[in-house]
Amino acid sequence: MKTIKILLVLVIITFFSCKKDIKSGLHTVNVETLDSVKSTKNSTNKNKSIYTKYEYIYSESKSLIIQNSFPKGGMRYKAPNGKEYIYAVFWTRISNKTPDAVDFKIDFPLNSYEIPTLPVKYYKILIPSDTMTLDKIPLFNYGLTNLESFFDKNIDKPSSLKRSIKPKESTGFYVVTLRLMEGTQYGILRTEFTLKGKNLFYKIRDKEIKCGSIEKK
Repeated sequence: MKTIKILLVLVIITFFSCKKDIKSGLHTVNVETLDSVKSTKNSTNKNKSIYTKYEYIYSESKSLIIQNSFPKGGMRYKAPNGKEYIYAVFWTRISNKTPDAVDFKIDFPLNSYEIPTLPVKYYKILIPSDTMTLDKIPLFNYGLTNLESFFDKNIDKPSSLKRSIKPKESTGFYVVTLRLMEGTQYGILRTEFTLKGKNLFYKIRDKEIKCGSIEKK
C-alpha cells in the first residue's frame, strides 16, 4: 500500500511538471511537425504568394506568426568582378500577437551555403533594409527596387537585420538569394524562416541555417 502511494505521488508530480513546461515560452517544433504544419498551411492558405505560415503559441491568445513567401525573380546580375549570378527575392512577415514588444535579429556571415540536394551549388544570402508591406505583393520582385546597386555594395559583405515589433503589430522584410550562373539549372527554390525556442532558422530546401533570435523586450 505504501508503495502504491509513493507511485501516485510521483505520477502527480510528473504531470504538473510537464504541464508547466508546455506553458513556458514558445513551442519548439521538430522537423516532423514542421513538415505536417507546412502541408496543412499550404492547403488552406488563401494568399497564393505565401509558401508557409507558422504560429508559435506562448499561451491562449498570445502568439507569434511567421509567414514566408514564394520566390520572385530568376533574374541575372553581373558583379563588378565579372561573375554572373541568378537571384530570387523572397519576403517574410512576422506578426506579434502578444502584449509585449519583441526584438528580432538576423545575421548571415560572409558565407556561401552549399545545399545538400544541390551539390556544388553555393548560395549567398542578402537582406536589404527595405520594409516589405502587403500592398507590394503584386509588384515585380515584391516591390524591391535598385537591386543592382544594392548587390554592387553588398555582394561581398555579411548581411544582418534588427527590428522591434510592438504588441499586436507586424513587420515584413526581404531576403535575396544569389548563386553563380554555372552548369545545370535546378528549378525554383523554396525557403523559410522557422522558430525553435528563441532561435531563428533559415531553410533553403534541405539546408537549415541558424541565423538569429526573437526575444521579448
